[in-house]
Amino acid sequence: MKLAVSTLGMPGEGLDRAIEIAAGHGCQGLELRLHPDTGVHAGLDPAARESVRKRIEQAGLEISALAGYAGVCEAGPDEPVVEALLADLRLAADLGAPGVRVFPRGDDPATGVRRLHAVSGTAAALGCRVLVETHDSMATGEAVAALLTQADLPETTGAIWDLLHPWRHGEPPARTLAALAPHLGYVQVKDAVSAQDTTPVPMGTGSVPLEESGELLRAAGFGGWVSLEWERTWYPQVAPVEEILPGAAEWVRRFTS
Repeated sequence: MKLAVSTLGMPGEGLDRAIEIAAGHGCQGLELRLHPDTGVHAGLDPAARESVRKRIEQAGLEISALAGYAGVCEAGPDEPVVEALLADLRLAADLGAPGVRVFPRGDDPATGVRRLHAVSGTAAALGCRVLVETHDSMATGEAVAALLTQADLPETTGAIWDLLHPWRHGEPPARTLAALAPHLGYVQVKDAVSAQDTTPVPMGTGSVPLEESGELLRAAGFGGWVSLEWERTWYPQVAPVEEILPGAAEWVRRFTS
């Protein structure tokens, strides 16, 4: 497994500081949250895109994924969602990122299937994938797997297993991985106080079943990206991500075959 860290854990830090933190704490990659506050978003001009890419490459890092906010199953017309996702995919190609994270934001698989098909040709041409996270209305592995199975686009879609959300919705890790196995492209790791209180805590001090999940991933031979998603943007009172990264790095080392 390869360790990345999300810029969600570095509010107000800027890209150069994010690169410094990732490179200085044993990460191989950066997960870039797409938002004006982070300086990385689909509105960047070609020169700015080239600058982002070069700065990350020069630090010896890769972009593990772009964390977009399109809702692939969100109620409403398709066109705005498809346009936003296409813009994020083009940004991913320009930056050298292998995929773009999306949220479900709705529980109708047919809507998501239609939109995934609408962007599939462009995604294939760009060499990028759409990665659907276990989140919000499709928080379980079984729900995301059902969407991706119905879409049947293995070359251009995949799943992100956020270790927190399926578990807090009552799905054991073994069931999550069994469902996601044909689609799994990315893992987001974190710990939290409890299923009811999702305040982030250092790795191994909360209630998320990290040991079980790690053993399952090792047994499955997962060798992809594992990103520490330290949600300091939403919980500004928690410790800086630099204090949490050593625990994430140690977790990846222990469960890498």
